[in-house]
Amino acid sequence: MPEEIKAHITGVVFLVTAKLGDAVQAGDPVIVLESMKMEIPVEAPRAGYVSEIRVQEGQTVQEGEIVAILS
Repeated sequence: MPEEIKAHITGVVFLVTAKLGDAVQAGDPVIVLESMKMEIPVEAPRAGYVSEIRVQEGQTVQEGEIVAILS
């Protein structure tokens, strides 16, 4: 069942660490956000495969915005 990964803060996408099709475990960073000069990882909530990445490096995202989808 697909699961949305959401940004938990407003910030700029500093790094996209996962690629489409990557297998991830719970707690693995998928995206790294930068906010107030701090780097904050957005982690996979469970094990699965990255089926969609909805952001690009340098893009500003809002808190609660969907950044990726796990299948």
